[in-house]
Amino acid sequence: MAGWNFADVWEVVAEQLPDAPAQVQGTRRISWREMDQRADGVARALLDGGATRQDKVAQYLYNCPEYMESMFGIFKAGLVPVNTNYRYADDELVYLWDNADAVAVIFHGCFSDRCERVRDRVERVRTWLWVDDGSGPCPSWAIPYEDAAASAQGRTVLPHGRDGDDLLLLYTGGTTGMPKGVMWRQDDLFCVLNPPSGLDYGEQPDLDRVRELLVQPGRVIMPAAPLMHGTGMFTSLSAMTAGGCVVTLEGRSFDPVELLDTVQREAVNAIAWVGDAFAKPVLRALDAQPGKWDISSLVLLVSSGVMWSEETKQGLLRHHGAMLLSDGFSSSEALGMGTSIATAGTSAKTAKFSLGPNARVIDEEGRDVVPGSGQVGRVAVTGRQPLGYYKDEEKTARTFVMLDGKRYSVPGDYATVEADGTLTLLGRGSVCINTGGEKVFPEEVEEVLKLHPSIRDAVAVGVPDEKFGEAITAVVEPFNGSTIDEADVIAHVKGKLAAYKAPKRVVVVDSIGRAPNGKVDYKGVRARALEALGLS
Repeated sequence: MAGWNFADVWEVVAEQLPDAPAQVQGTRRISWREMDQRADGVARALLDGGATRQDKVAQYLYNCPEYMESMFGIFKAGLVPVNTNYRYADDELVYLWDNADAVAVIFHGCFSDRCERVRDRVERVRTWLWVDDGSGPCPSWAIPYEDAAASAQGRTVLPHGRDGDDLLLLYTGGTTGMPKGVMWRQDDLFCVLNPPSGLDYGEQPDLDRVRELLVQPGRVIMPAAPLMHGTGMFTSLSAMTAGGCVVTLEGRSFDPVELLDTVQREAVNAIAWVGDAFAKPVLRALDAQPGKWDISSLVLLVSSGVMWSEETKQGLLRHHGAMLLSDGFSSSEALGMGTSIATAGTSAKTAKFSLGPNARVIDEEGRDVVPGSGQVGRVAVTGRQPLGYYKDEEKTARTFVMLDGKRYSVPGDYATVEADGTLTLLGRGSVCINTGGEKVFPEEVEEVLKLHPSIRDAVAVGVPDEKFGEAITAVVEPFNGSTIDEADVIAHVKGKLAAYKAPKRVVVVDSIGRAPNGKVDYKGVRARALEALGLS
C-alpha cells in the first residue's frame, strides 16, 4: 500500500484483538470485531448510495459510538469524512456541506427537522443516514443507520483500493471568517498521531509490523471534548491506531460528575478536553467531595486549543499526583507547535510552552526571533502537515509557506521566545487589539482575568475609543453568587500586566457562550460588549 491508511490498520486491529472493547457509551459496549463488521455495512450503504472515490461524507453527530465507527466506514469506502458543528444553524450547514461537496450526511435523529429544512439546498447530498437517539422516527427520506450497519456481507472491498493519499477534511472556524476545510492526507496524519499512542509503527506502512506489535488492547481514552473538533477527534484517532477504546459520555451538556463516574467505572487512562472550561468544573467537583472518585487509572490529561491555567493544573494534581497534564499548542492546520507538561511538584506557567521539534518563531521577513529579545513573531511548524485548505488556494498560499527550502504551516499564532528557549503564547493576530499604538493579544489579558477569585470565565475585546483608537474591554462571567467590582478587576490586571493591557471597562454577562470545543466567537462577544456599553 502507498502510505498509511487508518482503515487498513483498524482492520488489522479487529483481526488481532477481536474481543477487545472499541467503543463504550453508558451500557453500550462494542468490540473491535463488531465495529469492524458494522463499519463494513456503513461503507457498503454509502457506496450503494452512489458515493465514489474520495467523495465527501458529513458527520452531523454528538459524541457517540457511531461517530468513530462511521468514520471507520467512511475510510473503508475510500471516502472523506467532514466534521460538522452541531451548533450550526441552517445557513451555516448549507455553506459547510456545499463548500465540502458532501454527497452523504450521517446525522443524529434530533437534527431531522433541520436536515429536512435544508435538503433542497444541498442537492449533492444523495444519502442520509439517520442515527436513532430516541427523539422521533426515521424520516422517509433517510436510511436507518442500524440497517446500514447490518448490511455488510463480509468485508467491503473497493475496486479502486485505498491508500495514504486518501483525505480527512477537518473544518475549522477559528475565531473569524467562514469555516475552512483543512485537508490532511491520511498518511501524514497517521504518522503524526500514531507515535503518541504507545505503539509506534514507523513512517513506512507495514501491516505485518502492526500485527507483531499489537498483542494487547491499547489505552482507554475519553474525548470529553466534541469529536467534531480536532482535540477529541485526533486523540481518538491516535488511541485507535494502537487498539485503544474510545469512551464517550452520554450527556450532551458537560457534566463533571458524569465524567468522574465514567472514569471510575471504565478505568479511563486518558482524557482529552479543552482547557479550563472543562478542567475547572471537574476540579470543583473533586474539591467538593474529595476521595469520592477513584481516578487512579488516569495517566494523562490532554488539552489543546485554548490555554489552561497553572492553578487549575496544580489543583487537579493534588487529587492524583501520578498524572501527566499535557497542554498542547496546536491547531487544525499545525500540529506540534509546542507543549507544556505539568506533573506533581512542577510548575507549568500559563501560556509557557516548549517549542516542538519542527517548530520555530519567525518575524515578518521569515527570520528566527532571537531568544530573550522580546520580539513578537509567528509560530511556524514544518514536517508532516496538511495539503492546505479545501478549495481555497489563496488562504493556502498565505498559511503554508516555504522557508529555507522547507514547507511550513504558519496559521497566525503570535509568541515571544524567552532567553531559555521556551515561548510565551500571545494569541491569534486576527483578534489582536490595537490600543494607543500598542498591540495587545486578548488571551494574555484573559488568563489574568480568569485568576480573579470572582471570575469564572473571561474574554477581552477591543471597542472603539476616541483617545486610544481601541479600548480593551473585559467581558466576564462571574462564579455563581459572586459580585464583580469593576475597579477591583482592573486593578487586579494592572497588578500582573503592564497598565496599557488592563481593561478600561468591565461588562458582566451570564455566560461567555463558548463553543463545545472551548473556543470563543470574538465577533459575537464584541457585539455584546458594544451593546452593553451603548456603542452599537
